[in-house]
Amino acid sequence: MSNKESKNTPSGIKEFIRKKIVSLKRKPQTIPLIVLVITFLDYSLRLRIISDTTAKINTTGMGLCGFVTMLFSILSFVCFLNSFPHRKKPNVLMLTIFFIMQATIVVCDRIYIGKILQAVNSAPDAGKYINANPFIQSAYNLLNAHVVLVIITVLLVATLPLYSKLIRKINTSIEVAGNTDMGQIEINAEE
Repeated sequence: MSNKESKNTPSGIKEFIRKKIVSLKRKPQTIPLIVLVITFLDYSLRLRIISDTTAKINTTGMGLCGFVTMLFSILSFVCFLNSFPHRKKPNVLMLTIFFIMQATIVVCDRIYIGKILQAVNSAPDAGKYINANPFIQSAYNLLNAHVVLVIITVLLVATLPLYSKLIRKINTSIEVAGNTDMGQIEINAEE
């Protein structure tokens, strides 16, 4: 049976899951890294919406907030990856910088959301303003979702020691047939 066919069988699926759990035991920081990647991709792939909103509303600080958010999103990867060196203790300085960057991203997003609300509320007819510029509502939704994803990422990094202990408790050993009836091995010194 080939490797591809064995993955489709129930034992092949179990083995695949077991291997993934073993890799998570070795590197539990993979979980927050995946969420960090999703957060970055969600924001960066829809950056055009932010750019259109900045061009339309064009108030002081909007461009700077978008720039800082994008810059710190990229630099967060560097800090996160340097926070967990291979087979060493976590780098506390890099983790601290990572948390500061994430807090700055949330603050910039909240400022940008405030600028959007200020522009919409100062428009003579807010409904027509939003209907004429649907990307503004999309930017508002995107930034709120981005804040939530950043907070989830920070919580996953902060609670990493807790759930990594739980992951390590999962039994991933393989039962080998015939090993259960082995007797006790006696080791005697030869005289």
